[in-house]
Amino acid sequence: MERGKVIYSDLCVTCHLPNGKGITGTYPPLDGSNWLTEKREESIRGVKYGMQGPIVVNGEKYDNIMTPMGLSDQEVADAMNYIMNSWSNNIDDMVTVEEVAAIEKETE
Repeated sequence: MERGKVIYSDLCVTCHLPNGKGITGTYPPLDGSNWLTEKREESIRGVKYGMQGPIVVNGEKYDNIMTPMGLSDQEVADAMNYIMNSWSNNIDDMVTVEEVAAIEKETE
């Protein structure tokens, strides 16, 4: 978890904030996020490749861009596991490097 915490602090905290609450209407929350629990693959893909376009998190619409961070599959797994088990989140099903490696970029 410590590796994921470092990645979060370096790359994610500016938008999603130290408490994982994000900024309503601009940057979605990660703390208590239904997106993490209901859209696991999309969440991992977003961290791995970045994402853009509208999403709905906890009933609130967000339409912004998350740029790719250039993380390795191990770093993506570490970051996801930190996020999924921080604040009020407690998702026991840990993300593996193999799971991250199997997720491909969406084609347009």
